[in-house]
Amino acid sequence: METTFDYKKFAILYVDDEEMSLKYFARAFGDSFRILTATNAQDGLKLFEAHQDDIGLLMTDQRMPGEKGVWLLEQARKLRPRVIRILATAFADVDAAISAVNSGAIYKYITKPWDPPQMENTLARGLEFFIVQRERDTLLRERMSVLQNMMTADRIVSMGLLAAGMSHHIRNSLVAVKTFLDLAPEQLKQENVNPDQMKNPEFWKDYHQNVQGQIRKINYLLNELYSATEQRGAQFADTVNVREIIDAARLKIENDLASKKITVQNLVPDDLPRPKVDKPQFTRLFELLLRDEIVSLPAGAEVTLRASAVAPPGKPVNEICIELTDNGPGLTHEALRVLFDPFTPRSDSPAEFGINLMTCFFIIHHHGGKIDATSEPGRGTRFQIRLPTDPNGAPLVEENPDFFQKLMANEAAWERLIKSDTGS
Repeated sequence: METTFDYKKFAILYVDDEEMSLKYFARAFGDSFRILTATNAQDGLKLFEAHQDDIGLLMTDQRMPGEKGVWLLEQARKLRPRVIRILATAFADVDAAISAVNSGAIYKYITKPWDPPQMENTLARGLEFFIVQRERDTLLRERMSVLQNMMTADRIVSMGLLAAGMSHHIRNSLVAVKTFLDLAPEQLKQENVNPDQMKNPEFWKDYHQNVQGQIRKINYLLNELYSATEQRGAQFADTVNVREIIDAARLKIENDLASKKITVQNLVPDDLPRPKVDKPQFTRLFELLLRDEIVSLPAGAEVTLRASAVAPPGKPVNEICIELTDNGPGLTHEALRVLFDPFTPRSDSPAEFGINLMTCFFIIHHHGGKIDATSEPGRGTRFQIRLPTDPNGAPLVEENPDFFQKLMANEAAWERLIKSDTGS
């Protein structure tokens, strides 16, 4: 069977209560496909659950003791909707098979006894359909990720320009406010104020401190917006040990970590390939990531950092992948969607804004990498950072020149499968 598809990349699970049928099926098609078998629907479901990432096609007999084949196919659809599902029936069960097709529970039904060459063709076509749709989904996800990064980067640059233009006017206003507070009677800021001299001295003292804190926060916001979006032309000349950089960043904020009893485990291997970076910015990246964890995590939480080398097939390592995970309460889908937006209040800490993560985004973007975040309520949050080992000369947002060629080839294969399946 000559083909460009690797039919053994994904397994076929065949479920039938007739053991001889299973034996002949494995013998007839084992050379061309990777075969798994089970003798009843319950065992088939257990096997499917254990190998669901590796199974591309599920075929089952309809009439079996216990649960019927259609039941198994419906359970498999809930776990892996993309898996190709085929129902094998006797002639008397054709009505049940047709009903399953119409409800979307199965891809196709076949009647027993089957013709081996025709069955081999059916299995091959089913796996081709699964492989093509899987590759198509992967390509579209990659494209959406690139577009999302580009749109986020463009929006944040606009925000930085806006902040730079507004900062002069805002700072002038803040100077007037600060001057007023500094000229207030000294007793407003002292702890031991004579109650006879002023009504409610504690109120005025707290008011002064709160306003000063807000002024510092506004200045910080403006500085971070501008510095994060500032375009730097420096070359990446510092070759660094990532584990040591993380330790240095953690040391800078150890008091803040200790105040909330947050522990940080640095499991990055010491022999990880050493990337070329802008060292001050690279150190700041991890400091800001950990600061954001301090803001969002409850007391006593744990943060873990891991890393690994990434190499294309048959080529040397050209990328590192760094993961930061926590055991916090996690984020909702909506909170995750605006995680890198600096003007959206944090749902886990409404008084905070996403300045730290926005700055992290731009540092990584500047190094030719990308950052993704995944989270579920109650299951913590995971940040994944992918960075080239040598970003010099790399585009800020990587564009794959073969992307559209791959997509169109995949689309052509998809249309061919659909048309030929309709005509069969």
